[in-house]
This record gives sequence, structure tokens and C-alpha cells, in this order.
Amino acid sequence: MKEFLLLFRNQTAENGYLLSPEEMAKEMPNWREWIGEVIQSGKFVSTQPLEYEGVVIRPGSVTDGPYVEMKEILAGYLICKAESIEEAIAIGKKCPILNYPMGSLEVRQITPFQP
Repeated sequence: MKEFLLLFRNQTAENGYLLSPEEMAKEMPNWREWIGEVIQSGKFVSTQPLEYEGVVIRPGSVTDGPYVEMKEILAGYLICKAESIEEAIAIGKKCPILNYPMGSLEVRQITPFQP
């Protein structure tokens, strides 16, 4: 079985997320239910939300997070097991981020590192 990274993306507001803390709290049961389904299916590997603040390192520079140049932010991720990208996409289609204003989900297969 392969591992896939599901990246949760959303648009940013000025100096923060589009959703208020109250709106985010209201959405938490949806997240718990979706992640619970992935766990129950035996396909769960890990998940974590990401803090709003961050930096981007490029050759010769370090800048405040990617939201300086884009109005999009990585909000979190989930790593799951799946037989194919189609199966990982099916898991991702149930993700609550798709209910958020301008929310999207990126699915990427993880390539095992071969030192």
C-alpha cells in the first residue's frame, strides 16, 4: 500500500484565516468525523493542523510565510494509506476543508526516501 499526503489549503484574510475562531470551532465535529472514518478504515497514518505563522526560505532570503505573495495558506495535512491515487482522492473528497470558502485539498503520493 502507498502513502499519500493530503494538504489542506484555504484562502487567507488580512492577517489571519477567513473563518473566525468560532466558525472553526463549529467545524471541528466535521473534522473529527472525517478523520475518525479514515482511522476506522485502517488507512490513517497521521495528521496535524499547521500554525498560521511561518517562513519561506529561498536561496539568499527568508521571508514571512507564503501568504505574503499568495492569498492561500496551508492549513494542515493528513497522511493516509491507499492502493492508488484514485482511492486517496476518494478519501480526500470527504474532507471538511472542501466546505470552507475557497478551501481546497491537494493529494500527493509520498515517495519513499532512498538514502
